[in-house]
Amino acid sequence: MEKLTAALILFLVLLIIIFLVDYLFVKRKYYKRLTGKKKKGRSKKTNELTEIAYLLGKFKLDKNKLPLTYLLVSISFINAIIISLVAVVIIVLNINIIVQLLIGFILLIALIYAIYELLGRYLVKKGYGKNE
Repeated sequence: MEKLTAALILFLVLLIIIFLVDYLFVKRKYYKRLTGKKKKGRSKKTNELTEIAYLLGKFKLDKNKLPLTYLLVSISFINAIIISLVAVVIIVLNINIIVQLLIGFILLIALIYAIYELLGRYLVKKGYGKNE
């Protein structure tokens, strides 16, 4: 029971720290890209974050309809949940390091796909698609 409590506390602490760091980084990076000045000789980069570009492409969302502040907070929270959960699972397991890395990688890919799939479907259901 003590190990479960320690794992839960570790998860919550990691979740809060990673969320704050990720949110500040994502917000700064995103708004810097939108307001940044173009330098001569550089190719034009897209203004979307990777997560936003994935959601726009896969679920055919309308970028102009999306609430960007809500989306940035959601992306930061999702990233924090994924990283914290994988880290706690890997720390709690007492097995070979190679097996831990393999389980962590599989868990990471599965969580990224599943949670962003849920977010995309939620956004489509809320009416942020191009068709609506």
